[in-house]
Amino acid sequence: MALFASSTRAVPDSGAVPRHVAIIMDGNGRWAKKRFMPRFSGHAKGVEAVREVVRECLERGVGYLTLFAFSSENWRRPQEEVSLLMQLFVKALEQEVEKLDRNGVRLRVVGDLSRFEPRLRDLIRAGERQTAHNDRLHLTIAANYGGRWDIMQAVNAMVSRHPEKSGGWSDSDLEPHLAMHFAPEPDLFIRTGGEQRISNFLLWQLAYTELYFTDALWPEFGKEAFAGAIASFGRRERRFGRTGDQLTDPADA
Repeated sequence: MALFASSTRAVPDSGAVPRHVAIIMDGNGRWAKKRFMPRFSGHAKGVEAVREVVRECLERGVGYLTLFAFSSENWRRPQEEVSLLMQLFVKALEQEVEKLDRNGVRLRVVGDLSRFEPRLRDLIRAGERQTAHNDRLHLTIAANYGGRWDIMQAVNAMVSRHPEKSGGWSDSDLEPHLAMHFAPEPDLFIRTGGEQRISNFLLWQLAYTELYFTDALWPEFGKEAFAGAIASFGRRERRFGRTGDQLTDPADA
């Protein structure tokens, strides 16, 4: 497995196409409400948008796609909606894993899975096993995930692994224990739905990520909308602490 250094310690490769895209898929409920439909209909429609974005990543050569499906704060939603979301998650795993495998997509689910029903946990592990050999696109679903939870569980794992140390920890000590340790840090973060915040998503990993916010609701975020986000990324100047002159003059790099 490749090891990726933090962008605070090393300058990652940068090109017109992001290697890793992370998305908060916001606006499903509002999409449904605008159409006088129950909120769950928006979540179901959002699965179609996931399929389209996965296809676009495959076409464009994006290596990693991480989707925020259910945050650790989403348990605060009405119980009926949470229950329907869990059912939708089960259905999506039952229907999509075989397609992902055929297309060379490796599936992972990160987060605290202990609160999920055994059936859902079993489907997650089965999907991860079935697709573990794939490397064309690494699709990660963040479920019952929170950035603060991720950092704290990584700290606890790091300390437990090295009980002989009492201090002097570094980034490189912590990073192998983060939930996304297998992936490079996101190059591009997208949030749909008009909100402009990261909502406790990948707090450690987004330090140097390019942020892209759009008013498009997630079920409306299709091929053209994704192309617009990629085009915006391609126009960014990614300096990682350097000056603009260093980017244009290799002698200054």
